[in-house]
Amino acid sequence: MEQDVRGICPACGEEVDWTYKTENIPYFSDILIITCSCPECGYRFSDVQNISTNEPVRYIYCACCEDDLSVRVVRSSAAKITIPELGVEINPGPACEGFVSNVEGVLFRVDKVLDGILIDGDDEQRRRARALKERIINIRDGKESITLIIEDPHGNSLIYSDNAKKETYCPESE
Repeated sequence: MEQDVRGICPACGEEVDWTYKTENIPYFSDILIITCSCPECGYRFSDVQNISTNEPVRYIYCACCEDDLSVRVVRSSAAKITIPELGVEINPGPACEGFVSNVEGVLFRVDKVLDGILIDGDDEQRRRARALKERIINIRDGKESITLIIEDPHGNSLIYSDNAKKETYCPESE
């Protein structure tokens, strides 16, 4: 089901369409995808919410070859993503958005943050950003592997692969 609702852009106050769409992810559950794009100021918003509630969950997935990069990733706005090999930790916050993508899409998001560091960072930050961007290229080319970890206290995230290890965890104890 998809429904467009007229609303206000939170950035500029113009009237925009907010799209609410439900989808079923096989072996998971129904999700609600909320999107908005303001043609006036360029503001964009997207979020993925699980319609049902679940126990806290942790997914651990090793992407060891190019084919592994196409594995579906669902990240709710409450989930934390970690890629230990790259020293990457993406924590939820007030402006955090959920998304449906794949492992390569997660790497693309990290790469875009690194682009900002190359512009605004100091010399050491830029050096480290360039090194991480090189590693991301190697991962995309299948020359390096990574471990993608998603921890969701609401159980609304997923790595959709038989090779993903799913476990429950207690977020309060960490």
